[in-house]
Amino acid sequence: MPKIKSNRGAAKRFTATKSGKIKRSKAFSSHILTKKSTKRKRNLRKNGLVDDSNLKGIRKILPYL
Repeated sequence: MPKIKSNRGAAKRFTATKSGKIKRSKAFSSHILTKKSTKRKRNLRKNGLVDDSNLKGIRKILPYL
């Protein structure tokens, strides 16, 4: 059976932690930043984790993560 290809767009956006969870970066941080507060922009810099409801779909498109 052949190897499964990873979704390349998703592979650039997600990384795995050592405990098996999937890290992601936060949205809404690239432009139109003047109306966003400093606190909000600072919190957008941090990484988040993929929610449990989306985890199955991410694992499907990234089989070797």
